[in-house]
Amino acid sequence: MEGEAVTTGSSAQVIPLHRSRDDEAQPAAPREHDAPVVAFPGATADTEQQEQGDPLARFLTFLRHRLTGDYTVDEFGFDPELTDTLVLPPLRVLYEKWFRVSTHGVANLPAEGGALLVANHSGVLPIDSVMTAFAVHEQRARHLRMLGADLVFKTPLLGTLARRSGQTLACGPDAERLLRAGELVGVWPEGFKGVGKPFSERYKLQRFGRGGFVSAALRTGVPIIPVSIVGAEEIYPKLADLKPLARLLGLPYFPVTPFFPLLGPLGAIPLPTKWHIEFGEPIPTDGFAAEAEEDPLLIFNLNDQVREAIQQMLYRRLSQRRSIFRD
Repeated sequence: MEGEAVTTGSSAQVIPLHRSRDDEAQPAAPREHDAPVVAFPGATADTEQQEQGDPLARFLTFLRHRLTGDYTVDEFGFDPELTDTLVLPPLRVLYEKWFRVSTHGVANLPAEGGALLVANHSGVLPIDSVMTAFAVHEQRARHLRMLGADLVFKTPLLGTLARRSGQTLACGPDAERLLRAGELVGVWPEGFKGVGKPFSERYKLQRFGRGGFVSAALRTGVPIIPVSIVGAEEIYPKLADLKPLARLLGLPYFPVTPFFPLLGPLGAIPLPTKWHIEFGEPIPTDGFAAEAEEDPLLIFNLNDQVREAIQQMLYRRLSQRRSIFRD
């Protein structure tokens, strides 16, 4: 139901995402950077600032909040403090040291307000979506609310972690509620067709579906930001697909790469390719008539426009690349 939330702890705060016009005059709901800190004897503003810069102190503060229930969880199960403390720091090693991600077009990311980020998908495992979310947080100090396939949320532990880190099911109503609440929402329209495509099809965008993400953007009037990711295609070069085994395991595909399953768990280590994530110029959607969201021709044209923008960004970036392992 609208406004309901999953909470953890005895006094955890709930941040409702949906706001009515009457709410606009009220102070904004606290975000992760404004989360209240439990006051202990001798605590001062200076010590709180030190905690923000000290990983150990920040972790201890996190533990205090878990014990006292003094933390926020929104109606989708998103726990920003847990994400900032436990999920994002380990990803920094992948982002900075392993994939050495370079970002481009950061100015196209809004500092506030809603926007829909649409990106290409690849790499056998959806590491590209996680790295994009990290890039957004690193560059804009905002969380990217990613829309995921139902397989993610049906997987034990992974589904819970996905919810806690801000992901939700890829469906129109959830996307619209997040966008109306002023969130950055990420979608990868190629789905499993993109992330599981063979190495021979790298950097060739697959079908974008029926334009559901375009409808969500039109209904909420937020801009669509095309995103291209170069480097993820080569982390697991997929040579074949063991379809019978995939069906047996209930997976969309079972990849065969030069190292997996031949080397077992070692074959699951991604190659340290050099990544480039580029945020393209926003495509506005707020200038269309109210009934535009029901116009299939308009939806098709916008869908194709976004897809073509991403494909051209990929080609341009690839033409400038000298090696898959360095700039």
